[in-house]
Amino acid sequence: MTAESEQYKSKITPYVFACWILAAFGGLMFGYDIGISGGVTGMDDFLVKFFPSIYERKLHAAENNYCKYDDQMLQLFTSSLYIAALVASFFASKACSKLGRRPTIFMASAFFISGAILCAFAEAKWMLIVGRILFGIGVGFGNEAVPLFLSEIAPVQHRGAVNILFQLFVTIGIFIANLINYGTSKIHPNGWRVSLGLAAVPGLVLLIGSLIITETPPSLVERGKEEEGKAALKKIRGIEEVNAEFEQIVLACEHGKQVKQPFKKLFKKSGVPALVVSSMIQVFQQFTGINAIMFYAPVLFQTLGFKSDASLLSSVITGLVNVGATFVSIYAVDKVGRRKLLLQASVQMFISQIAIGAILLVHLKPTGSLDKGLAAVVVILVCTFVMSFAWSWGPMGWLIPSEIFPIETRTAGFAIAVSTNMIFTFLIAQAFLSMMCHMRAYIFFFFSAWILVMGLFVLFLLPETKGVPIEQIEERVWKQHPVWKRFFKDEGKNYEMA
Repeated sequence: MTAESEQYKSKITPYVFACWILAAFGGLMFGYDIGISGGVTGMDDFLVKFFPSIYERKLHAAENNYCKYDDQMLQLFTSSLYIAALVASFFASKACSKLGRRPTIFMASAFFISGAILCAFAEAKWMLIVGRILFGIGVGFGNEAVPLFLSEIAPVQHRGAVNILFQLFVTIGIFIANLINYGTSKIHPNGWRVSLGLAAVPGLVLLIGSLIITETPPSLVERGKEEEGKAALKKIRGIEEVNAEFEQIVLACEHGKQVKQPFKKLFKKSGVPALVVSSMIQVFQQFTGINAIMFYAPVLFQTLGFKSDASLLSSVITGLVNVGATFVSIYAVDKVGRRKLLLQASVQMFISQIAIGAILLVHLKPTGSLDKGLAAVVVILVCTFVMSFAWSWGPMGWLIPSEIFPIETRTAGFAIAVSTNMIFTFLIAQAFLSMMCHMRAYIFFFFSAWILVMGLFVLFLLPETKGVPIEQIEERVWKQHPVWKRFFKDEGKNYEMA
């Protein structure tokens, strides 16, 4: 490859910066929902209205610390969103391909706003669940379109940092949700309505943003709009001379047009490496245990013996750590690369989970509470865990799958990655409280074992994509990897046996 193709020229203009930020509100939408659910399910007013049996159980001081929130319907309130998002991601893939990234983002925001309104005015469980399903469709469309949009409009030298804006806004959304829950928990009896209804705000910003942002050049060229694609590329690069990059996009799209059935192509031999890596990254992201902690942080801290306000405050602290540590990833991802961040974090997360499990195993009995000093140590360990996740598996879970597929299978491959994420998010959301009830402190050892497995996966099977133009990933990454190159040996072109 020539030096020119390795470093396409570009300027960061106010317009392209605005496109990045407005699109990233799709992440804030998702993060707000993750953060709001756990806080709302810990509010007494919410439980009294919809889950009175759990409220009664919560009042009994002798109730088992690990089991007082174990209720399938309560878990369904949180997890129903992810089943809806799973199904929606495949429709979103079609929308991304046929209509473009921008209209798909518009649809995501419209569904999300509808869900927020229905949940805020819910008077029965079915209204809550339907509202959560609308949230889920919005999340499915947003999580499909936004990371693809960000990767496709980012300059190659900043692609990692730009894509991580999505995860940064997820963490900001979680943090804002925790702050709002802390405030609305004091508003009786309808604080929970405020928490759920305010989800419409990031949805509205994204809706307005979808009318302002440009369509991505690959999406325009892919749909036969080459002149518009070149104009869009000039606009987002801030320069007139974009021929080298545009030629690569056209070449990739022409190759992509030969593939009539992208989902079928994904399951051919040459599609296996990207499919396996993108799917396993999603599985591993969930089996770090992060969503178990983020969904149910207020519940978790109450289990440790914190009072309701203190537990919400502890969640605000972890949310702040989550936001701050994501900036580390934005700074480091295009300098040190994806693999090093993932490997370092795997070690830190493993130590944190083992330590949390050990403290709870020895000191937290089914009744009673932790000593204040030990409870503070657990909060610190949760923070070190969240910190390492926030600069590694959190952002890489969206960055890596958005950049490792060729244009012809990009939306289809990313749809499978998103749906895999949603399946396992659903499983963790639906099962965590029951797992905590039955496994008790051993649940943290369960997650730490997974962290060990994922560290080994990165070490041996994850290629580095830092600094490689998105159109050249197959040639320069997959066909050079010691394990994955054998999947391309029948395709001959530009490939030599090493």
